[in-house]
Amino acid sequence: MIKPQVFTIGYEGADVDRFLTTLKDAGVAALADVRAVALSRKRGFSKSALRDALASQNIGYQHFTQLGTPKEGRQAARAGDGDLMRRIYCDEVLAAEPAQEAFRELEALAQARPICLLCFECDPANCHRRVLAQRLAERGFEIVDLTIL
Repeated sequence: MIKPQVFTIGYEGADVDRFLTTLKDAGVAALADVRAVALSRKRGFSKSALRDALASQNIGYQHFTQLGTPKEGRQAARAGDGDLMRRIYCDEVLAAEPAQEAFRELEALAQARPICLLCFECDPANCHRRVLAQRLAERGFEIVDLTIL
């Protein structure tokens, strides 16, 4: 039996055109934005602009606010403390019912079509999307980390 795939991607260092090409080439049907705040200083990656760019490529967009990392977790990730970031994320975010409900929605979306988890960090090992991907892997999904070339 073939496992359904879930992709992950970080847009750090990328431009929107290369980002979109990477998603299209992988066969992504919907982007699951798992940032707490879908704003970016990087042109084209704030929620509205990103949603519009994805729509032009027939890629859906869904923002999972409840699955984002709180400020303290983002600060830990920026400081290179992945263990602290994961501890904050698992203990404070994923333990809460709103995040559990959002995760169930994310899993249902992934069952329906190929999705890609989006956050800023280029390296998935330093990002909370790795935690989400691991939980999806435990539920039978194959995880593929995309790199923007």
